[in-house]
Amino acid sequence: MIAKRVFLIVLDSFGIGELPDAALFSDEGSNTLGSIVKSSQYDTPNMKKLGLFNIDGVSCGEKEAYTLGSYGRMGEKSMGKDTTIGHWEIAGLISEKPLPTYPNGFPEEVLNEFRKRTGRNILCNKPYSGTDVIRDYGQQHVETGDLIVYTSADSVFQIAAHEDIVPLEDLYKYCTIAREILQGEHGVGRVIARPFVGEYPNFKRTAHRHDYSLIPPKKTMLNYLEQSGLETIGVGKIYDIFAGKGIQKTVSIVSNTDGMNKTLQIMDEEFNGLCFVNLVDFDMIYGHRNDIDGYAKAATEFDKQLGLFMEKMRDDDILIITADHGCDPGTPSTDHSREYTPMLAYGKKIKENTSIGTKDTFADIGATILDIFNIQGDIGGKSFLKEILK
Repeated sequence: MIAKRVFLIVLDSFGIGELPDAALFSDEGSNTLGSIVKSSQYDTPNMKKLGLFNIDGVSCGEKEAYTLGSYGRMGEKSMGKDTTIGHWEIAGLISEKPLPTYPNGFPEEVLNEFRKRTGRNILCNKPYSGTDVIRDYGQQHVETGDLIVYTSADSVFQIAAHEDIVPLEDLYKYCTIAREILQGEHGVGRVIARPFVGEYPNFKRTAHRHDYSLIPPKKTMLNYLEQSGLETIGVGKIYDIFAGKGIQKTVSIVSNTDGMNKTLQIMDEEFNGLCFVNLVDFDMIYGHRNDIDGYAKAATEFDKQLGLFMEKMRDDDILIITADHGCDPGTPSTDHSREYTPMLAYGKKIKENTSIGTKDTFADIGATILDIFNIQGDIGGKSFLKEILK
């Protein structure tokens, strides 16, 4: 066993440039990092020291003469560009088929079953921005009690409801019903509860979002870690993304900053295994809203907390930072983008000033983590541990 603890931090949507097949996803020219570094709000000296701007293909920013860690560029093999597919691939599960999407809304066969089992009618049923949909349908929902059902470019079935009209317990029950219906041909990646509060026209989404993910069809690195007696801690929506499979402890967060604060607290705990962190604000609050300055400011804030994290690391800790897809706030699209992601590795046992080049799949990260703990697992990807280990 190379390390006692591995911290895997996913900067949700922190892409670093288009993949060769970006045109298949209408994402030519996407570069999330390239967009945010142009902002005056962007300053990430710690990620720079780890090698962010030294990664293959990264032409923005200033390269570091000697990096403190190992770095590389991760390609995506799965046919998708969403959170579920991306995280599953990081954990070693490559999805050869894309999850279903619904650019024209969900079919009546799905909606009729949903109406029948919930006893409620629905509004909208089309792709929509989460903030726009409550602006446009929120008052009608308040007056009728009908549920706002909508989707996006991702494989999601989202249900928005006012907390005073539909109690959270009921909204979550309706999401569970939708999850039971949406299997097989209509097995979307996530059913998402999107509660909101307030009065028209000032409706506001709350932090009580909850994701109901499709169960991973195969074992992931998390299952193999758990079976080997190691601890698995999920911070943020990791538990939801994997439908709880292979996650022994979950820690809820309300923001990126809160997520890193909770992770810093976990560093004080004695555990042997993996702490898997998702920081969703990059994607949810800034990427999807094309807020370049907000995204840049969030990266700057993360980098400050990263500095604290690095100072606090123990000799037998390993840190890996990556992403699950892109969401370029500088393009007209407000959807995810098909991009390479970064891999930054750091710790006393990790080589400095070392590039691993470009890897074919995010799954190499999962394979490397199993290798760190000397565990055999039937997952995709190849370990790059020998390339980064001192």
